Amino acid sequence: MKNILRIERAKLNITQQELADKVGVSRQTINSIEAERYVPSTVLAIKISKVFKISVNEIFQLEKND
Repeated sequence: MKNILRIERAKLNITQQELADKVGVSRQTINSIEAERYVPSTVLAIKISKVFKISVNEIFQLEKND
């Protein structure tokens, strides 16, 4: 699953740790999502989308093999 999490974080000028604190996960989890090694749960994806005030579909995009 592709994502633009790193880009959206840069727009708000927040660190991985700051985002992690806002959504209740570790910095390592945010790093793994950004590196596309981990697909977030639906609940986490919604929490992330609320931080950036954009839809889940704008942040996360399915790939053909997903």
